[in-house]
Amino acid sequence: MQVSTLNIDFRERVVINTEKLPWIESPSPGVWRRPLERGGAESGRATSIVRYSRGTSFPPHSHPDGEEILVLDGVFSDESGDYPAGTYLLNPPGSRHAPKAPNGCLLFVKLCQYRGNTRQRLVLDTTAMEWQRAAEPGVFVRPLYSQAGYPETMALMKFEPGARLGPHEYAAGAEILVLEGTLADEQGRYLQGTWLRNPPHSVATFVSESGCVIFIKTGGLN
Repeated sequence: MQVSTLNIDFRERVVINTEKLPWIESPSPGVWRRPLERGGAESGRATSIVRYSRGTSFPPHSHPDGEEILVLDGVFSDESGDYPAGTYLLNPPGSRHAPKAPNGCLLFVKLCQYRGNTRQRLVLDTTAMEWQRAAEPGVFVRPLYSQAGYPETMALMKFEPGARLGPHEYAAGAEILVLEGTLADEQGRYLQGTWLRNPPHSVATFVSESGCVIFIKTGGLN
């Protein structure tokens, strides 16, 4: 089964427990996806959880509008190196690679969302980064990406038990993937593996009673 379009109206709030989605095989055998949003053709905008089975690879391909990857488990590789769990990559528009995973891996992947000819390739070992204190007590951040002239800001955030973030208005929208623990807001509780996308001009207060770690992207949804 292939998904053509999915969750492409950015005015709508979306909440998905990714761990309950079925795996859909990609065009490359042994590479599986859980699609979260998709803008059409195989080369179009997409956000997915991607699983490489042991020993699988994907044919060489380019990214005309860039690619973002967070390695969730295992080791992801291409001709430029090996990227263990916790690695964050931003491949700029026009980049090309032939990915593989000799021992398998699990990824969070965003495709065709990063136009702009001045973006630089970025590779970060987030496990080696220090947590920085945010303005709110008990909230810490590892900044991943922001660049003058582009709307997105990406980061990892850690909530200590009982910590609160907000209320904040997300003028150009926000996306969150819960990596560890449980996050909550005014509309519900979100277990590990939950992906949520709040539309532009949404207001939210995030809390975590037991503590959590999230990936958060703000901007780029208007």
